[in-house]
Amino acid sequence: MIRRLHSLFPSLADSVLNSYTQVYFSNNRVFAIILLAVTFFDPWAGLSGMLSVVFANAIAYIVGFNRVNIRLGYYGFNSLLAGLGLGIYYHPGLQFFTLLAFTAVLSLFITLFFEGVIGKYGLPFLSMSFLFTIWLVTLASRHFSALVISERGIYSLNEMYSIGGLKMVGLYEWFNNIPLPPSLKIYFRSLGAILFQYHLLPGILVALGLLIYSRIGFVLSLIGFYSAFYYYHFIGANFEELSYGYIGFNYILTAIAVGGFFIIPSVYSYIWVILLTPLISILLTSTNQLFSVFQLSVFSLPFNLTVLLFLYILKFRERFYSKPALVAYQQFSPEKNLYSQLNYSERFGNMANFPLSLPFFGEWQVTQGHEGEITHKGDWRHAWDFEITGPDGKTFSGTGDQPQDYYCFGKPVISPGDGQVEEIIMDVEDNGIGKTNIEQNWGNAVVIKHADHLYSKVCHLKKDSVRVSQGDFIKAGDILAYCGNSGRSPVPHLHFQVQGNPYIGSTTIDYPLSNFIIREKNRFLLRAYGIPAKEMILSNIGTKSSMEKAFRFIPGEKLNFMVRYERGTEEKVQWEVQSGFDGKPFIYCENSGSRAFFTFRNHVLSFTHFEGDRTSLLWYFYLNAYKVVTGFYKDLVIEDRLPLNILRSGLLKFLQDLLAPFFIFLRPVYTMNFIREADDFTNSRIWLESVSLVKLGRFTMKRVSAGFEISSKGIDKIKIQDNKISIEAVRDDED
Repeated sequence: MIRRLHSLFPSLADSVLNSYTQVYFSNNRVFAIILLAVTFFDPWAGLSGMLSVVFANAIAYIVGFNRVNIRLGYYGFNSLLAGLGLGIYYHPGLQFFTLLAFTAVLSLFITLFFEGVIGKYGLPFLSMSFLFTIWLVTLASRHFSALVISERGIYSLNEMYSIGGLKMVGLYEWFNNIPLPPSLKIYFRSLGAILFQYHLLPGILVALGLLIYSRIGFVLSLIGFYSAFYYYHFIGANFEELSYGYIGFNYILTAIAVGGFFIIPSVYSYIWVILLTPLISILLTSTNQLFSVFQLSVFSLPFNLTVLLFLYILKFRERFYSKPALVAYQQFSPEKNLYSQLNYSERFGNMANFPLSLPFFGEWQVTQGHEGEITHKGDWRHAWDFEITGPDGKTFSGTGDQPQDYYCFGKPVISPGDGQVEEIIMDVEDNGIGKTNIEQNWGNAVVIKHADHLYSKVCHLKKDSVRVSQGDFIKAGDILAYCGNSGRSPVPHLHFQVQGNPYIGSTTIDYPLSNFIIREKNRFLLRAYGIPAKEMILSNIGTKSSMEKAFRFIPGEKLNFMVRYERGTEEKVQWEVQSGFDGKPFIYCENSGSRAFFTFRNHVLSFTHFEGDRTSLLWYFYLNAYKVVTGFYKDLVIEDRLPLNILRSGLLKFLQDLLAPFFIFLRPVYTMNFIREADDFTNSRIWLESVSLVKLGRFTMKRVSAGFEISSKGIDKIKIQDNKISIEAVRDDED
């Protein structure tokens, strides 16, 4: 039977458990089990909720709805709440369970309706379908004479006695009489009331599960509740409103949703949690008055209205997008949402949306940068002049009396990015050395449109050397022309600028260049983005076929490794490069079910996030190949910032989670070193080493290192060292 169910509904267990945790914006398995147990404090209610979830998800599978959404619990948690609500209020029986099944179907249908209506605005449907379902069924059931209203909860002590005698009664009384402040008791009961459990113990267990799931979420629940508590005292409102049905959970759910789930946790999100309290209070009091006419509870209506309204109005901002910032990729954890956003901001935040690279092959030197000494002034200050220097630091050979003496003269000038040729000048004569043409200031030039209000311009090109035509669509790296000495150019050089308009004389804009190599004496550095400064010797990232084979992952590609562990065991591991429904590529490990997401841009592999088993080979590969270029530069050092959630537990992680919206004191860093290359004309081999650290000041709290051996076939060998754990993976070509 179990196998039959698994074949029909392969993710049934996940869909059920995630339906429980979705109520609290989570997908944590431990939290799910706690919540599942809490619902069975009233056994019939717990059974009703579970049956409702299973039935709704089964129908969703059979009809053919999105399997990812089913597995994540999106289509089940509203049915769960409806089932719990009905299970509390009605006595079990054949008629009741028949009604329960159709209630689950109704909840599912209304969920899909709201997904289509609200989802098209990029908004969550929350528990709106639960509200409509429970209201409709409650109104209808008043005319169903075969249904029997339950008396459970009225004579609680009798119920406890029937379950476990005097010991159970004593335990129940002990929990109810725990010497806690009245407000804290209401807080715990409000947490349990979300699942229709109104005793103190279920609320304490939910609070514990919430703390396990998210320290930020737990703190937000307290902030949300106590903001309401003190606001009610300040405004002179009736605090009994909070304790009646413990409907104060609206403040708790709103705080978690706004403070850290749909919005990145920060000082601003915490402030908004407090500022939204009066709004929730108005909605709670007013809707209570309105719905009392129909003898209906408002349940979570104030929470739904407040969150949807707030998320919607944030979409109309024209500035201050990060105060607070909306979550772009939901990871079902306030901590992960925050750490990923911080990590992305530090790694890519200042990188331009449209990457532009250097407009030449090989190494050139910046001879005049922004705010230049000769030109590059005023509205034209954001520009660069480039020349090629020889081993002696000179830009020419011989006497330097002729343009041909200069190393850069006649060298290819390439497109810094994809685009369309907008303007061309190509008939200006090249100057003799020391002479300038002020009347035709820019000389021969090409302007390229890359995006709206984003253009690049290369100037002082060689006469008649332009190889493109106006209107041509070109790719990054295509040859545009050759470096010359035309216009206001006393010596051959290349002028390069980024501008917001398509004209030859347009003013410049301050725009960073992406992914370039800086050579300092015999040391190489990778700059992900930045403004090159005067005297820097720069180049675009070159490529090496073996490095491309190793780290240029193509969807559909499979990688096989034989993994040997320190304890002597072996395991065959297979990875496959896949692309998600959103087009984002990732490496999938068939053994562990793990996924490592990445981007590849301008010959740079960058991993972005990881999902799955943190003991798998893929996890260690994600950590230690976090950023790699597909060229080889001896002694090149690549540095990057790892996300804080690479730490899974411990006191320091616990404290960091609590303080993360305000202060980061742990620093995870990644370093890769390009050690050496051996090339015997038949096989090129490259050795790389990387280290991933978590630092607290000068102290190292965690260290994982790796060595990579690369050949023309790709990655030959990976050696991992994680404290006392050693892992060696060797490429397996048997398949």
